[in-house]
Amino acid sequence: MTPEQAPLRQSAHIIGLLQRHRLSLSDEKQLQAEMAAVFETAGMRFRREVRLDARDIVDFMVEDVVPDAAGIAVEVKIGGSRRAIFRQLERYAQHDAVGEILLATNVPMNLPREIAGKFTSIAFLARGWM
Repeated sequence: MTPEQAPLRQSAHIIGLLQRHRLSLSDEKQLQAEMAAVFETAGMRFRREVRLDARDIVDFMVEDVVPDAAGIAVEVKIGGSRRAIFRQLERYAQHDAVGEILLATNVPMNLPREIAGKFTSIAFLARGWM
């Protein structure tokens, strides 16, 4: 597996984990706590509330399986405008610490395959309730 393939495989695993659980969709802080529990149970290496710079703090940074590779930034959104969410993800994509961006949300939206050269994906959290 090349370093370029590893983040995609890891994000697919994260999406599967999140979409199999019935996570809170009414309180973002509760949702984040439940997501952390899912990650811990799965044995994933992650950090919460990671400061990328003075303005940007990503909800989770999942450590990649490739040594010295950038992590997967996981941003959690249960509300907000699509435009504001996209602008936030665009800022995150500018950081070297971010190798890929995963949006965990119940907001119906699409993302381009890449933002600023960083692969993107979406975990639609409502699927856990279907």
